[in-house]
Amino acid sequence: MRRTRTLILTTVAVVAATATAWFALPASAAAPTASVTTVSDWGTGWQSEVTISNTGASAMSSWKVEFDLPAGATIGSFWDASLSSAGTHHTFTNRSWNGSVPVDAKVTFGFIGSGGKPANCKLNGQPCGDSGGTSGDTAGGASSPSPANPTNPNSPGGSGPVAGGTTTAPTVAPTTAPATKAPTTPKADETTAVPPASNLLPVTVSNKTGRGDSVFLYVLGVNLTTGKLGYVNSAGTFTAWTGGGAVPVPAPDVAIAGPGNGASTTIKVPKNLSGRLYMSFGQKLDFRLTTGGLVQPAPWAGGDPNRDILFDWSEFTLNDSGLWLNSSQVDMFAVPHIVSVTGGNGVTSKTGELKAGGRQAVINAVKASPDFAKSVVTRADGTVLRVLAPGKAADAGLMSPTYLDSYISSAWTAYTSKNLTVVPFTDQPSVRYTGRTSGNVMNFTDASGKTVASFTKPSTANVWGCDGALAAPNDQVVGPIARTLCAALTRTTLGRLDTQPSGTAADFYQGNPANLYAKVIHENMTDGKAYAFAFDDVQNQESLVHDGDPRQAGITLTPF
Repeated sequence: MRRTRTLILTTVAVVAATATAWFALPASAAAPTASVTTVSDWGTGWQSEVTISNTGASAMSSWKVEFDLPAGATIGSFWDASLSSAGTHHTFTNRSWNGSVPVDAKVTFGFIGSGGKPANCKLNGQPCGDSGGTSGDTAGGASSPSPANPTNPNSPGGSGPVAGGTTTAPTVAPTTAPATKAPTTPKADETTAVPPASNLLPVTVSNKTGRGDSVFLYVLGVNLTTGKLGYVNSAGTFTAWTGGGAVPVPAPDVAIAGPGNGASTTIKVPKNLSGRLYMSFGQKLDFRLTTGGLVQPAPWAGGDPNRDILFDWSEFTLNDSGLWLNSSQVDMFAVPHIVSVTGGNGVTSKTGELKAGGRQAVINAVKASPDFAKSVVTRADGTVLRVLAPGKAADAGLMSPTYLDSYISSAWTAYTSKNLTVVPFTDQPSVRYTGRTSGNVMNFTDASGKTVASFTKPSTANVWGCDGALAAPNDQVVGPIARTLCAALTRTTLGRLDTQPSGTAADFYQGNPANLYAKVIHENMTDGKAYAFAFDDVQNQESLVHDGDPRQAGITLTPF
């Protein structure tokens, strides 16, 4: 919900903002200094900030920060600086408006990268400090959450590989403040009896699948008050995880017996929890603990013990601002389910419902495409377990990792000769940014002509994951532009529609090549809403319900 994120579920355990370790890199008492801070690290990428402090004796009129990255590492988006690169060497220089730094003043700029982090830092040709200017890691070996859309705490961010690449350890907490407005997409379609307000929200899971498998439920998340990762039992008691090791060890069995076909099970979720509610069929899931937190299922990864289990999850955040609950197809499409919430006014909103036969229709459409067909995963007994999202399928070697490259290049170069206008906030139409491409970089200026963000041309993987060159920091400028670009590229409207976001569902996925996975999932939803990629919430296309005064919630497992 990734806006990830989403609740976003990302790749690592949450740490408090104050826990981010950083190294001040002094050059000398009479010269400017620089520090490179790792603001967040989500496994597949990281966000860094450089602070230049004029601790010298005279004002600075310009500055230059340069460093090396390991082979294979890349810089994606960046802001408040200009970038030039030569191989693995990267040089940031001031913009026209922030080169002057008075004595005792500071200036900062930031960037997002993937792979190894900066080394051999220099400020104006001199070493940034004795340590060589390497960026800091987050304290305790954990990392801050992946960037996400700052308007929704539950944007699905997907998950990335832990060292070894066999499993993932997503965070289970929102990375941003709660949404400032309720989404407009869910349908308020019925009025029911209203339970009293409580710090324990009843969530009823109903099984209408028509299947005879045993069902197991798990409520896993982060306590937003303490920041601790843990699990919840059926009565709503939160328990923090303990133990773990450098090599993942089995987590305690915290499964809750779920409903049989035609039955329902009600569990309680405590306020100030953000996480996932998993449901598995026929077999319990295999969770592991490491010193950095919980390793969650990643069936697209080789060797994951959950690969042959039919399962899925919903994502949620419950806090003082209400409940956000979504179904997610960001990583995979597996078990169809409806999510719903009933507010204090007795009105129930719901979304995520597939059309009759919709699951099979999605499977058939994907199987019919030579490019996507291998992303349909079938168990030995003939059960279709899941359809992998394109990014996960590409990671697993099941589809081309360069599938979108031709479209991306065409869309990116379209703006060498015309302007792209980004209006990221529907309630602030006067806030707009103008983008133009120069080489492989698209620069955005504000109304005053100031360059506020720059993005290198993304790869197919960056578009699938809304990551790397399109990763969205939690701010009010670069992040909103990044998520808008990712949505436009995923929906193939960039290059065709020169104001973004814009268009309707009829305009989406019309380019060539297109994201067939997202297209057919949306087409088979009764309300057209789905979370088929991390920023599907741009233009309110996501399968999310929210209520500021939730009294009960529901997850209905529908026939398949």
